[in-house]
Amino acid sequence: MIEHFPDTERLAFRAFTLDDLPQLIEQRSDAEVNRYLGGPRLQNPEALSKRIRFYISCYDSHGFGMCPMIWKETGEVIGTAGLQPLVGTDDIEVGYSLIPEFWRRGIGSEAARGWMDLGFGIHGLERIVAVAHPENIGSRRIMEKLGMIYEKTEEHYGEDCVFYGVSREAYLARR
Repeated sequence: MIEHFPDTERLAFRAFTLDDLPQLIEQRSDAEVNRYLGGPRLQNPEALSKRIRFYISCYDSHGFGMCPMIWKETGEVIGTAGLQPLVGTDDIEVGYSLIPEFWRRGIGSEAARGWMDLGFGIHGLERIVAVAHPENIGSRRIMEKLGMIYEKTEEHYGEDCVFYGVSREAYLARR
């Protein structure tokens, strides 16, 4: 189970429950949101039902996972963020997605930084990676802002993705 969550200036996090599935489906059905998350192929009710179960299973197996992202000012769930195993690798991935009304406010960076601080600090991770659709410039900027370095382009989640990574030492040297 998750014992620690990031607590950033504007954001709070909590564990997903299966009761969150309808809201996750609603948020991820938005074409702007799912455009870089595999589109309707990966962001449909059946796929998201499996995905939320994966998120929840990570809590017990790793002590972290993807979580609802809550805007402190209103208590509204505005997206998801967290750490999770990158399927098919030995890497731990930081991920984040937001509803469009909250884009371009530095929230993705704030969320990712909170989870990376937790991963390197509390969980003692040696390395964290992130992947994104090559055309997702906003996500790539977040990765670079966090000190992640582009390493390669390879397939993840059934499509080509840019792959970035950062070691604990390099990340903490920038903090």
